Amino acid sequence: MPIIPRLVESFRVPANAPRVAGTASTTDTPDVQRWPHRRLVVIRRDDELLAYDLARMTAGDGAPAARFPAPWPRGAGGIDAVSPTLDLAVFSGQHALHAVDAAGALRWEVRHACWAPTCLSHHDSYQEYADCREHRYPDSGSCWISADGSTAWVHVRTPLPDDPESELDEEWLVLDTADGRVLGRASTGTAAAGSYHVPHPAPSQMGLSVGEGQDGVPLLWGRWDGTRLTVTRIGDDDRSLVDVSPCGTQFLTITHWGQEPAIHRLPDGAVTHGIAADAWPRTPPDAEEELFWGDQCGFVNSHTVIASTIDSQEQSRHWLIDTASGNILGQVQYPKPVSEDPMALGDGTWLTCSEDPFRLLMWSLQ
Repeated sequence: MPIIPRLVESFRVPANAPRVAGTASTTDTPDVQRWPHRRLVVIRRDDELLAYDLARMTAGDGAPAARFPAPWPRGAGGIDAVSPTLDLAVFSGQHALHAVDAAGALRWEVRHACWAPTCLSHHDSYQEYADCREHRYPDSGSCWISADGSTAWVHVRTPLPDDPESELDEEWLVLDTADGRVLGRASTGTAAAGSYHVPHPAPSQMGLSVGEGQDGVPLLWGRWDGTRLTVTRIGDDDRSLVDVSPCGTQFLTITHWGQEPAIHRLPDGAVTHGIAADAWPRTPPDAEEELFWGDQCGFVNSHTVIASTIDSQEQSRHWLIDTASGNILGQVQYPKPVSEDPMALGDGTWLTCSEDPFRLLMWSLQ
């Protein structure tokens, strides 16, 4: 059945900040970083990372809550992270992690082996390889800052410079955000083309999805007890981790080969409900239309998931799914045009882009 959501708010985040005349700017489209107590819209530009606090934006304050000068251009590293306390951003680069405060000061640096596939060096700066062809399309890692802001979880290529005898590997590190000190570490046993973190509401847990191209997508679950990092590999390397429920008892994945969503339980990661490719209701005139699940879904709240399908004309449709049964509750019928996949916020709301990818629409079920 059709489900008509309520439009909570509409706001636009600038695609480009003011620049000196004649200079160019490149900008990623908005993304969401969220914790139980804060939800941010983040935008990566070549020279900075912007963070917009959704609570402030819905109250009418459209200015960035924080902006962090970037140590290297976008595309020259992996996925960056902003602290929920808004006082720090960690940039994941080809050769190092840089923690930068809002004034642009480097708080700490952790150097690691270069992510460029054929490079076995440790670099001191981005400028060493900025114009090097073999570093143009590197593999990459990622990072995330815990809900309490105390630790940064980072996926890096090792060895670190202070461990030169170690073999080439990939590791998951837990760092102290105050000084970048390595608190815990574990080998991931992966060969990443790229990775991203998916946080758990508890600061002591984190999910990591590692893309290995056609070879699969290992799903790793980390637990930090204050002394030791324990990592569990979940599944058969055929599902990407997408989201964790606000209550922390479930998580979502999509298949590496066809974007079919599934709901899993924590802590063991067992699948409780798979959402089949032909699960949505078929009604005329679209009864014969072939639809495919999109590559993004998320928890609107602990009881409801929102996911998208794509038809042969590349038109997106959004669906609500009951987490208790795995059944589709109905198709979302928006009162105005939307684009892109939904970005679930976990508090009963979600974001879409309008036809302009930099105008965000916030929706609610109530």
